[in-house]
Amino acid sequence: MSDDLLLEIKGLKTQFFLDEGLVEAVNGVNLKIRRGATVGLVGESGCGKSVTAFSVLNLVTRPGRVVAGQILFHRTLATAAGGDARGAQVETIDLAALDPDGKQMSAVRGKEIAMIFQEPMVSLSMMHTIGFQIMEAILLHFDVSQQEARQRAIQILNKVGIPNAAERVDMYPFQLSGGMRQRAMIAMALSCNPTLLIADEPTTALDVTTQAQILELMLHLQKEFGMSILLITHDLGVVAETCDEVAVMYLGEVVEQGSVRQIFHSPAHPYTQALLNSIPKLGSSKAGRLTPIEGTVPDPYNRPTGCPFHPRCVRFIKDLCDQDNPPQIELNDGRSVRCWLHDPRQGVQS
Repeated sequence: MSDDLLLEIKGLKTQFFLDEGLVEAVNGVNLKIRRGATVGLVGESGCGKSVTAFSVLNLVTRPGRVVAGQILFHRTLATAAGGDARGAQVETIDLAALDPDGKQMSAVRGKEIAMIFQEPMVSLSMMHTIGFQIMEAILLHFDVSQQEARQRAIQILNKVGIPNAAERVDMYPFQLSGGMRQRAMIAMALSCNPTLLIADEPTTALDVTTQAQILELMLHLQKEFGMSILLITHDLGVVAETCDEVAVMYLGEVVEQGSVRQIFHSPAHPYTQALLNSIPKLGSSKAGRLTPIEGTVPDPYNRPTGCPFHPRCVRFIKDLCDQDNPPQIELNDGRSVRCWLHDPRQGVQS
């Protein structure tokens, strides 16, 4: 294990057992997050990005459940106890093997791994003040008084840029603007100094100016707290500006992971190439046309055999891509990709 590895997901499978059939929402995901890094998780709607995040926190509820795989969290014992992580002993725990309602998982969830949910109007309780909701997490994980928790809530609201925090701590979410609600969500997530922050579409439904402010705030707080970020987004522009690494998902699988430079300058997987070709480019002619990805995402109740992208792939290899799903292949430049085009055993190097 590398000393800088914080979270390692191996072969994760999360399935939903519905009356209509089985939905393999996450189907063998492999993902690595280093300490202090920002990893962007991108892909089309319904590809399993949010379910992957919920699986990490053991928040998948019936009729869904994690059926296979490991979620290895390499925590430092000093950080778990609220101390300095430098020179501390590292303990590895498999989050997928923990009881979702057990004490060990509850101690990790919200304290060491926190999440900014996609829609604050749904995720925040309209019946409680934002201060009460932030204090609830602080009181759960730390042995402090109500007054100390309130002061901590005011301090973190100040850090996320909410003006007059001492007054707004007693406001309800419906009394705040969309940008302020999102800042309150970030404050709640950061209230216990997590080592990993999962941000699920943190700028959804915000105007572009507020989006930029929220992203800048998250990066500033990342440096201050020294945490890692898993940023789930559809916006490749946001990924290019804020992330160190990118993981591309398609139909429940991570098909490619590498650095931002590698992914944007020399994408290896045909799906990644198609994604980048389908977005507008600065300086292109107004008369030019975008190159859409042919076909549609397959029905989740009827997954194709072989590589899940092969029905839409322009480089599809008959009797190979439609028969066997490729393994994760480590390339010479350090990135990983799931595509037969890069398997040296097949002799079909791209």
